[in-house]
Amino acid sequence: MKRSNVTMLGLIALTLVAGAAFYVGRTTVQSAPGASMTPGTTPGNDGRKVLYWHDPMVPGPRFDKPGKSPFMDMQLVPMYADSQPTSSGVTISPGVQQNLGIRYATVRRADVSSSFDAIGTVQFDERLNVAVQTRVAGYVERLSVRAPMERVRKGQALATIFAPEWLGPQNELIALQRAGVSPDLVAAARERMRAMSIPGELIRQSEKAGVAQARFVLTAPVSGVIAELGVREGVAVASGVTLFRIAGLEKVWATAEVPEAQALRLAAGQKVQAALQADASQTFAGELKEILPEISSSTRTLKARFEVDNAQGRLTPGMLLRLQVGGARSSRLLVASEAVIRTGKRSVVIVSREGGAFEPREVSLGADLGDDVEVVQGLAEGARVVASGQFLIDSEARLRSVLGNMTASAAPPPTASGSPVSSTPATTGTSHRAEGKVERVEADGITISHGPVASLKWPAMTMGFSRPTPGAFADVKPGDTVRFEFREGGPLGYELLSVERLQPAAKQ
Repeated sequence: MKRSNVTMLGLIALTLVAGAAFYVGRTTVQSAPGASMTPGTTPGNDGRKVLYWHDPMVPGPRFDKPGKSPFMDMQLVPMYADSQPTSSGVTISPGVQQNLGIRYATVRRADVSSSFDAIGTVQFDERLNVAVQTRVAGYVERLSVRAPMERVRKGQALATIFAPEWLGPQNELIALQRAGVSPDLVAAARERMRAMSIPGELIRQSEKAGVAQARFVLTAPVSGVIAELGVREGVAVASGVTLFRIAGLEKVWATAEVPEAQALRLAAGQKVQAALQADASQTFAGELKEILPEISSSTRTLKARFEVDNAQGRLTPGMLLRLQVGGARSSRLLVASEAVIRTGKRSVVIVSREGGAFEPREVSLGADLGDDVEVVQGLAEGARVVASGQFLIDSEARLRSVLGNMTASAAPPPTASGSPVSSTPATTGTSHRAEGKVERVEADGITISHGPVASLKWPAMTMGFSRPTPGAFADVKPGDTVRFEFREGGPLGYELLSVERLQPAAKQ
C-alpha cells in the first residue's frame, strides 16, 4: 500500500473522530484474519520495514500481520519504521499539516497590567449626607420642599418654623436693654439665647425691631437632593427630630461585585475609568475607596466601593457603570488562550518542533487576560505552539499510538481472531503473571509474545506492556524468554511490575 493511501485513510479517520471523545484501545500486536505476512516484510516490495498493522478507525490495537480489520470492513494499514515518531511526540508531514489547517502562535513576553472590567451600580455617597433638624419644639407654618428627591441648592429655603419657646428669652433681652441695665446682664441674656440654639440672625432682628421674633426659616446647608422628607406643612415638630436628609451629588459611589480571584488584585487607591452602560461616550474618573469585608456565599464575590466624580450631576442612583480597574504593569509570559487545552485536571499545549514534530507539554497558567493567558511554568519565550488543530494532531498521534491519553478510555485486547476478549477487566492494582518471549524493546514499552493468562481469561497473544519508568528492565533484550508480572495501567493499557529472564537471547 502506498504512503499516499495511508495518509488518505488517516485523513478519513481524522474527519470522523475530530472534536469527539476519541477511542483509545490497549496497544496490542495480534494476528489478523487472513494474515500472510510477518513484521519486517514490506507490501509492494518497496524496501520499507513494517513495524505493525493497525485499523485507522480503531487506533489502539496493533497486529503483527496484514489482513482484514476485525472492527471495520476494511484492510489493516501498515505502520512503517521510517514514519515511527519519537516516544514524546508525533511527526506530521507539511502536506498533512496544511490539510489539517494547523495554525501556530508564539509564546511572547509583554508588559501587561492587572486591569479588569466590572459593572457597578451608582449609589449616594453616604458620607455626603446631611441631616436638617430643629432644636426647638414648634410648628411648620410653611413647607418650601414638598417631595423627596427634589434637587436643592445650598442656602435654599426648606421650611418656615414657628417656635413659641423663643418668645420669652427675646422679650427678656429687649426689656433689659430698655431698662438700661449693665452690659454684663445684656451679654448674659444673649448667651442664654445662643444656648437655646436661637439663630444669631433672629436675635439681631428682634433687637433692631424691638419685637420678639418666633418665626425662622430652615435653609439647605449643602446642595443635593432631598433623600428623606420627614415632615409635612402644619404639623408639630419636636426638638432633635430630623426634618430633611440631603444627599450630596458632587461625588457618588459605584458598588461592584468582584469575584474572589480578581478581588485579590485590588488595593485601595487604584484608579478607575467609568463609562455609562447606556452611553459609553460619557466617561467619569474614579478611585477605589474600600473593599467591603463581606463575601456572598452564593456568588463568591466581594463588594468593592468606588468613588466616582459627579461634579456635573449626570449620574443618579440606580445607573449602571462599566468600570475599568487599572492595575500595576508587569512583564509576563503570554500565550494565546486558544492554544491551551484544559482537561479540568491539567493544562496542555502542543509544542511545534523542527522537522514537523509535535510534542504535548503540560503548563501552569496564571492570570487570564482575554485573548491571552499568562504562562507561569512549562514554556519558554519564543516557543512555537499549535493554536488551532490540536485535537486533529491528537487524532493523528493516536493513529500512531505515541501521544499520551488526553481522554482516558480503553477496550479489552483482541483475541487471535481479532475479536475482543469477553472477560471481566481486572481492577487497577491487581497483578497478573505470565511467561513469554520478548519480541521488541522500545522506549515506551516492551512487546512480549506470551502464553494464556488464566486470571484474565486471555489466550496466548502478542502485546505491548508499558515500562514503569523509561529506564526499567534495561537488561531485557529481544529474544529473551521471561517470566513477568503486570497490572492494568500505563499508556499501553498494561504496565510491567517485574521481569525475570529465564533464557537470554541467543547471540547473533
